[in-house]
Amino acid sequence: MKKYISIRLLSCLSASILLFASCNSMAQTDQKKNPYYSRTDTTTLHVSDQEWKKVLSADLYEVARHAATERAFTGKYYEFDVKGTYYCAACGNALFRSDSKFSTTCGWPSFYEPIRVNGVIYKADLSYGMNRTEVLCGRCNAHLGHVFDDGPNPTGKRFCMNSISLDFEPQK
Repeated sequence: MKKYISIRLLSCLSASILLFASCNSMAQTDQKKNPYYSRTDTTTLHVSDQEWKKVLSADLYEVARHAATERAFTGKYYEFDVKGTYYCAACGNALFRSDSKFSTTCGWPSFYEPIRVNGVIYKADLSYGMNRTEVLCGRCNAHLGHVFDDGPNPTGKRFCMNSISLDFEPQK
């Protein structure tokens, strides 16, 4: 019985490692096939929706281009506490430093300020009968999430972002 459980546990562990490795390599492959992805170019992009559909994964496309929202508490950066920089997953624009990230119970990674004032843009969002402020990437107009006025000091803002809209690079 113990041998059976050990073999089963080992099988599950191996499958988990393979799944993690394949997801990680898929994200890198997507960046390589995306000609608009750059962590140094801050030029505003004017790319058609059809072109974005070709270069983004299906789930990133839905969030970034159609303002979909990932389920709360499921994003890879929700309870993620590593020093580094968060970039737009669609275009590579620098968005947030980990120093501005804080713990919340809202279910999405939250920050109190962007790296650059023009790194993000704001748009009124009156969908679903609510009055919110949508946050878009300042370079490619990808939907990132929403900003609320209930964050911590020094800004009082809570930039509530979809993990799928973010790429992360650890501090070296």
